[in-house]
Amino acid sequence: MHKGKGMKFVGDSRVVAPEARKPMLPKDYSEYPGKTEAFWPNFLLKEWMVGAVFLVGFLCLTVAHPAPLERIADPTDTGYIPLPDWYFLFLYQLLKYTYASGPYTVIGAMIIPGLAFGGLLLAPFLDNGPERRASKRPIATGAMLLALAATVFLTWQSVATHDWAAAERQGKIVEKVDIDKTAEGYQIAKDNTCLTCHGENLQGGAGAPTLIGTGLKPEEIAKIAKEGKGGKMPPGIFKGDDEQLKKLSEFISGLGAK
Repeated sequence: MHKGKGMKFVGDSRVVAPEARKPMLPKDYSEYPGKTEAFWPNFLLKEWMVGAVFLVGFLCLTVAHPAPLERIADPTDTGYIPLPDWYFLFLYQLLKYTYASGPYTVIGAMIIPGLAFGGLLLAPFLDNGPERRASKRPIATGAMLLALAATVFLTWQSVATHDWAAAERQGKIVEKVDIDKTAEGYQIAKDNTCLTCHGENLQGGAGAPTLIGTGLKPEEIAKIAKEGKGGKMPPGIFKGDDEQLKKLSEFISGLGAK
């Protein structure tokens, strides 16, 4: 019998191999210069630096142009025209169209946006090829370009068609003035339906400007009351006599006057 014949060698899985004791080192990317790099810390550090630059720029922009403030919200003002933030303007414009508003609000608010965002979510699964060039991924590229074009067009339409002058008037912060509702001038304004458009406290509403602090003389107010102004206030609304018109004009002219 030869020496060692019939002997068997077995390994114990509980013994850690020498290779496993080596520390976790990043892969060597020297074979691919300029094409790839380690995620930590190289790539992640670049991401943080770019994010910091944008964050500082955004903070400077908010300091230079603070958010505009409007007057205190009035739930009784049915003439108020709301306007969402710029990143929701495309959805706001969509709700203005015939088959996306009114009785079709569910279509404009849920179905159409749901189909659009659902299509974008499914785009990577519908076109999951290995190519990275946009020209070789027609489904994903076409869906993204269509969504981008629709968003830009609807946002532009919302800005172009919005009544910015009315929005500035309705949101203007005016000095709070205690209105004497027992005054004869106020009762004359109430009897001539002035409060219907200008509000119970004459603060403005329904597209009508505030009557507080107008800076107009009584003669100018009397002329507007009789002859109207623009297309929103036609002539002939005031039905009282000259004495009532004088008291109304003096009352309105004195509101908020300094």
